[in-house]
Amino acid sequence: MQRFTVEQANSTLPLVRRIVEDVVRDHRLWREKILELDLIASSARGDEPRERVKQLEREAQQVARDLDAFQRELADLGIELKDRRLGLIDFPSERDGRGILLCWRLGEPEVRYWHDVDSGYAGRQLLEEALV
Repeated sequence: MQRFTVEQANSTLPLVRRIVEDVVRDHRLWREKILELDLIASSARGDEPRERVKQLEREAQQVARDLDAFQRELADLGIELKDRRLGLIDFPSERDGRGILLCWRLGEPEVRYWHDVDSGYAGRQLLEEALV
């Protein structure tokens, strides 16, 4: 498994930011289609809603495939997508000989946080200068 330094993680951000922006946008679109599907299914009468349901299902499946492709693209870079809605990713790293995760969220200017592998987003801590 690749381990990133803070500098390496930050150097990937121009590409990663574009991918994560696509993830967040498509996740929102996927949720909208699922919500519309639920709404139509709960009040369906006649053949017209059935055609719309089929169309929405096809569209939602395509968006889901696109999301999976974006996630694979990040994984190929050695990056873990943690939350499609927030645009949250982790870069595997190391601190004092143990594995940690450098944490970045869409909208942040650079990688400035880290957390233990098992603590997740709630355990995010600001990077100290020694780690940078």
